[in-house]
Order: sequence, then structure tokens, then C-alpha cells
Amino acid sequence: MAVGKISAREHLAQNRLSLGANTKEVAKTTHWSLRRDADAIAWLVLDRAGESTNTLSEAVMAELETLLNTIETMQAKGLVIRSGKAGGFIAGADIRDFSGVSETDAVEARMTRAHEIVDRLAALPMPTVAVVHGHCLGGGLELALACRFRIAVEGAVFGFPEVLLGLHPGLGGTFRLPALIAPVEAMKMMLTGKSVHSGKAKALGLVDTVIEERHVGNAVKAAIGGKLKRPRRSAGLSGFSLFRGIAARKMRSMAAKRAPQEHYPAPHRLIDLWEQHGGGEKEVMQKEEIRSFARLLTGETAQNLIHVFFLRESLKAGGKGKSGIAHVHVVGAGTMGGDIASWCAARGLRVTLTDLDEKALAAAIGRAGKLFDKRLYSKIDRRDAFDRMIPDFAGDGVRQADLVIEAVAEKAEVKRKVFKAVAPLMKKGALLATNTSSIPLSELRTAVPFPERLLGLHFFNPVARMELVEVVAHDKVSDAAQARLAAFCGSIDRLPAPVKSSPGFLINRVLTPYITEAFLMLDEGVRRETIDQAAVSFGMPMGPLELADRVGLDICLEVARTMKSGLDTPLPDVPGWLETMVAEGRTGRKAGRGLYEYDRNGEPRKSGQRLAPHPTMTDRLVLPMLNTCVTCLREGVVGDEKTLEGAMIFATGFAPFRGGPLRYARARGFAEIIAVLERLQEKYGDRFAPDPHWVKLPVT
Repeated sequence: MAVGKISAREHLAQNRLSLGANTKEVAKTTHWSLRRDADAIAWLVLDRAGESTNTLSEAVMAELETLLNTIETMQAKGLVIRSGKAGGFIAGADIRDFSGVSETDAVEARMTRAHEIVDRLAALPMPTVAVVHGHCLGGGLELALACRFRIAVEGAVFGFPEVLLGLHPGLGGTFRLPALIAPVEAMKMMLTGKSVHSGKAKALGLVDTVIEERHVGNAVKAAIGGKLKRPRRSAGLSGFSLFRGIAARKMRSMAAKRAPQEHYPAPHRLIDLWEQHGGGEKEVMQKEEIRSFARLLTGETAQNLIHVFFLRESLKAGGKGKSGIAHVHVVGAGTMGGDIASWCAARGLRVTLTDLDEKALAAAIGRAGKLFDKRLYSKIDRRDAFDRMIPDFAGDGVRQADLVIEAVAEKAEVKRKVFKAVAPLMKKGALLATNTSSIPLSELRTAVPFPERLLGLHFFNPVARMELVEVVAHDKVSDAAQARLAAFCGSIDRLPAPVKSSPGFLINRVLTPYITEAFLMLDEGVRRETIDQAAVSFGMPMGPLELADRVGLDICLEVARTMKSGLDTPLPDVPGWLETMVAEGRTGRKAGRGLYEYDRNGEPRKSGQRLAPHPTMTDRLVLPMLNTCVTCLREGVVGDEKTLEGAMIFATGFAPFRGGPLRYARARGFAEIIAVLERLQEKYGDRFAPDPHWVKLPVT
């Protein structure tokens, strides 16, 4: 039965969540249920109708205000706030309410009203308890902070991800969190957007206790009965403006490295708020929080990042469904193969990993251990992940696997050899996927007797950080196989981007002119640091030369050759020095040397002396990417703009604050983009010729 069709109590019972003993309904609204148990404790449950996740919409907040009227008069011993969703507490505000807003005064009025409601909750004369399971984020955490006690069910996760939307907390978090835990730790949570697990939340003092679900009832009684006491905490040095000034300077320096103020104002506004008002009256800080939040929300950066949020949701929706894949067999234990295998094991799948080189297998298992230590919170989870990841020297796992992933060298003849070896051993109905980064599947499918079950599954490096996966189809593949592979991506928390097989697919097709243009600039005598700075100043996470080293110059060379031979689009010749570097083993970061030299931590050694890049350099790098995006739309390599925009952001890091390549192009103006491309074409050659599809794109 769908959420919203049954009562909150029935929904909780189905998922075995505690809701007091012998409760009686007091009030019911569309999204909330208020009940009173045998101990005169009120239980207020949010189970947002018609939604899989709880969020704080205007309607939800209005209903909360109505129910507070009842709660204030019902003479309960205490109030418990819970979620009726099995997945978690509250995921934050309803982002749909934020999209497209432009009137700062209207936002201030809305937020002021929301604060009044939360303040009423905080002012209730009875003990209030937030019982949190699963995710508790953004506005959900701010609602929990307004309660006197917070009880976490084991595994709960707490965080303020607003900074990822170009915002800072706006429902009281900027003053309630620093009043509860160490202010510097509070600022770290808000500035980074990183979540903390229940154990860390307890250590910080964010929650009062961490329990298993079966102990919720007793923990609630202890809290309301005064047996769960929070130690008093002093504000320490944060009450002094001198200390806040020193700490704020350090915070600004660190924030500027990750989020330049001209591109991402939110963290810098948050630091200003804390420095100027963190030691003062709560009412002043509250008023300034609302004002700052409203200005950020109506700004270009926040609106673009909210657009990016919906792009992610669109890609995520493509990964829903059941894949039927429980066992993955990976052929090739190099960096990509090993990391794909360990990620799948960390996400709960049984994995067999095979390679002809036993040292490669051992190295892959070592890297897996580091991933499990970093990403999995409990010893049991880490142990279970290791149990699921099986070194398979003989390659026997292929016989039981639901999905076989080939991740060997980027050479068509090597991949075809692997296919011919594994295809006869695969069980009926199993899928075969290649992690090729550029080779058209038409060149590979001749090696298998079942082309309808052969697809591309292109992960990006590093696998654990890059969310996007290209799901590459060809004209012989079945729709069912595509759907299963997309669902597989969703099951391992990756974002599937469906693309058509062609040289370079989508991402490498777009990145190749970006990187090769940087190679040409090197040949022109421009310093490598200056070239990279031209891209970083635009908003890219790293420059094209550092990116080439990160990808691997050997991979870049093979992609460039594939693109040069397989496309009619004008591309520069592959530089001779690139072939020489690869032949000498200078393949980039993985080899410790490439276009840059690398230290023991894998960081490039860059000269501090560099010339500021000319704006023309940025256009030479960025506009070919935009032009190729339009070409890919025209050729049907990607089916729609949403997939294109999302893929570029989540696979290349394309300046998220700009909202995506085509959103940036629209903001700048298609006519100007075309005019600049034509000027570059006249000066540098036909590789800059504007694609004819520009004039067919909608301008808004």
C-alpha cells in the first residue's frame, strides 16, 4: 500500500519503528499524526503523504503550527517527534519550494514565519525529544535541534548539506548548533556539508544517546523523566570576538581553497555571521541568518546549484528498479577494475575479481581495505565487505555471476580476447559489460554470441568519488539489458547516464577537445600552470593538464587516437611528445610523473610563479566543450539536455555553480557563444566551427 494511503501508526508498525505503548489518536492532518500513549506522552509523527521521503514543505510547516496549538493544551508529560518513513527522519526542506524564487523580501517573510513555528516548538514547557533514525539533514536537523533531547537510533546520519546548494542553514541552525556543540565543530559541519554518523554525533554532543530501535520506548521515558541529562557546556573562547576573529580568518582561508567567494558565497557569508554575531543575542543572530539566507537563495549561485540538485534527481530516477544482480565478476584488477570491484562489495554485492597478475590482485585488495575503512562505519560492515570481495585467481566466478565487467587495457583486440574467453562460461541471462572509455561497441560485439546482452559500463576515476556511470548502448542491445544495468547503477549508489555508442561516448567526446586544446597551448609555449589556472578560474575542479595526468596519459592517447580515426569532427593531430611520454612510462599521476611530477601523496608539484591567464585562453578551453555538447545532442549520442547537463557536472565537475554547460551558454547568450567560436575559428582553425544545432536549441 502506498505511503499516504495508511495511517502513520500502521506505517510505523509495518517497519517495526517504536511509537509508544497503547496510544490513542488525538489529531490527524495530511502529513502529521498526533497520538497520546498510556504514560501521557505525546507522539508527533511526520509521514509526508505521497512522498517516499519526509521534507519540510510550507504545507508541512503550516500543519505543524496547527498541531502545536493542540500540544500546548493537551497537558502531556512530554513530546516525541518521529518520522513515519522507514528510510529516515527528515531530509531537509522541500527544494521544490526554493526553485525559481527571486524576491528576497518574500523569502524573508516565509523564513520568518517558519522560525516562529520552530521557536514555538523550542519554547514548549514540556520535555521534547527528537527520535532520529536514518537521515536527519538540513531543516530536519534544525527541527531536531529545537527539541530538548535528541535520541539517535544506531546508524542515524546527521548533517547540514545546504552549502552544496549555495546556502547555509536557514531555520536556526547557525545559532542552535554552535550553542549545543563546540562552535568550531559546528562551523565545520555547516561549512563542509559533510554528515556525521550516530557515533560521531554522540561524541560531538549533537545527540544525547545512541540506541537500538527496540530501546526507543525506554530511552524516551528516561529523557522525559529527567534521567537523561545533558552536561552543561560553556561557549569557551567563542564568546570572545578576538577568538572568533582569529578562527574566522583561518576558516576563510580554508574555505577559499575549496569554494572561492566569487563563485560560492555561502560559506563566506556563514563565517561572517558567526564572527560578527556568534557571541551576541540569539535574536540578532536569528534575524541576520534569515536575511543572509534569503539573499543567498535568490542569488544566481544558489539557483544554479538547485538546478544541479534536480539534474541529479533526474539521473537518480533512471537507476530505479530491480536489476537482479547480486554477484559481479570483474576481469582486470588494475586501478579501475579493482576499484569497481571494491565499490560493489562495499555496497553489498558479492564480487569475484580476477587478473593474470597476482600482484595486481593483492594491490586491489589492499586498496579495497582502505576504501572500506573510510566508507564503512562499523567493524562488522568492514568485515562483511571483505567477505564479499573474493580474489579469484582461476576466474571461476564468471560461471555464477549475474554481471561480468571487463576492465582490462583500453585496446579493442585485448577486450575481444577477454570476451571470447568469458562469454562461453557465463550463465544464461547474465550481462556482459565493458568499462571501455571510448571504443565503439560495434568494434567489440563481434566477439560475443549474445550482443543483446553486451553494454558499456563506463566508470570514472576515482570510482568511489565520481558518481556518474555512462551506460552505453548499441543498436543490437536489448531494452531489458539497458534497464537492468541502469538499475544496477542505482543499487550501488551511482548515477546512470544512458548514452549511444560512438567514439568517446559522451564524456570523453566532450573532454577530448578540451584536453587537446591544452596540449596545443603547451606547444605554443604557455606554462602548464597558467593553462590549468585558466580552467580553474572558470570553475573547473582542476585544469585540463592535471586532469589528463589524473585520467592517465596512456588512456588519453588511446582516446585521442580513437576519436581522430572515428569522427569527422576536426581534431588536432596527437602530439608526438605524448606518444613519447607514454612509451617511457610517464603516464601521469599513477606513475608519479607525467605532465607534472607528483609527491608521495599524489599531489602535483606546481610552480608558484605563473602568469595570469588571458580570458581568451578560458574560451579556447571551455567553448569547444560546449560546442561538442551541442554536437552530441544533434547526433543523438545523448537523448536530452538534462542527461547531458547532469553527466557533465557529475563526471567532469563542470563548474557546478554555473548550473551546467548549456545553462551557462544560455546565461551568456547563444549569439555571443557563436560569435566567439567564429572568431576563434578564424584565428585558430575549423576545430572551433560552431555546430549548426546551436540555432535550433531553445533559448530559455
